[in-house]
Amino acid sequence: MEDIRVIANKIKVAGGRLYLVGGAVRDELLNNITHDEDYCITGLTLKEFNNIFPNAHIRGKSFAVFDIDGKEFAMARTESKQGKGHKEFSIETNKNITIQQDLARRDITINAIAKDILTNEIIDPFNGVQDLNKKIIRATTDHFKEDPLRVYRVARFAAKLNFTVEENTIEMMKELKNELNTLSKERVFIEFSKALQTDKPSIFFEILKKAKLLDIHFKEINDLIGAIQPIKYHPEGDSYNHSMLVLDKAANLTKNFEKNRKLEIRFSALVHDLGKGTTPKNLYPHHYGHEDRGVELVSSLGNRIKTPNRWIKCGRTACKEHMRGGIFEKMKPSKKIDFIERVDKSILGLDGLQIVVISDKTSGGRQYNVNEFDFEKVGKQCLNEITGEYVKKKYQISGIQVKEKLHEERIKWIKKHDTRASK
Repeated sequence: MEDIRVIANKIKVAGGRLYLVGGAVRDELLNNITHDEDYCITGLTLKEFNNIFPNAHIRGKSFAVFDIDGKEFAMARTESKQGKGHKEFSIETNKNITIQQDLARRDITINAIAKDILTNEIIDPFNGVQDLNKKIIRATTDHFKEDPLRVYRVARFAAKLNFTVEENTIEMMKELKNELNTLSKERVFIEFSKALQTDKPSIFFEILKKAKLLDIHFKEINDLIGAIQPIKYHPEGDSYNHSMLVLDKAANLTKNFEKNRKLEIRFSALVHDLGKGTTPKNLYPHHYGHEDRGVELVSSLGNRIKTPNRWIKCGRTACKEHMRGGIFEKMKPSKKIDFIERVDKSILGLDGLQIVVISDKTSGGRQYNVNEFDFEKVGKQCLNEITGEYVKKKYQISGIQVKEKLHEERIKWIKKHDTRASK
């Protein structure tokens, strides 16, 4: 691997300059670990750079990006909007474009900072360092309004960094509302999934709510606003506020989970109460049947932003089963086994649903005895001990008889082992 200063010196000898730019500089200033290093070159043409580094891998259709040892290098460029949407841009690169001009095209000030590789000088024409210190996300220039994807990027960065978004930037986001539908499902999903991976993903939705943009791609979440609940059980307010607290609680409980599992469970927590958004107002504050109504709403939301089918299936299980999970202690033994067998076969599983239920019951600092709905432990123990093989050996049977006897034996087991079982 060629040292970055060696690369920078070769560029300098040829008449150019090399800068670290974007998120890598931001993360360095925040003392955060950075996973991607992007570099910007000024003072050289594409051909001149390619002559210096003939083995660099080149890619990109609208503009060339060079890959050297996993690091990305691009010529300084300017952009101008040519039409609607995220892709309608004209891009210009030449050796006379300055680092300041390149930074000006970037979305927010904290991403519009560069560092000279040879001198370590910080180039910060838009006061991004100041905004980092104040924990503020601010549009770099009015050019922010040229790309609707920046709406979701701002919301995602706010969640990632736990920053606030300044008011003028919120107003610019509002102006992009009519262009949000030009974004591909895939691009919206990427920003959404990154937001779900943060420690406090509710901030993503809070920013979109503040900018009055939730109803475009997240209509089902938006419909939860104002859906009031019984204050005795939900002092936090409406169904939207409740869902945000549940999401953040689930994020905390899954912090150390593998990425895909983390996302499945967090999505399930987000959508568990979607059915409350369709409750007729004359029935407030009650939401009878919301667990059934929410199932199809999960599919509508998931398909709109192209979430994986696994997420949708997990979310549908969370909608359908979270109420039963919350009253597990009060169920009859036969209902408990029905519930355990059904949820265990789902992708969300007993462990995933239990996190959703715990988040549902205890978010916002509410006090519950978690043992009341600890169905994962008792469920897995029952399923592990009372298997098809166990029944075959005990009763010397096979075929359809095994399935029937298996269910009966599990009911007997739960009566004996679960001291909370209703008699």
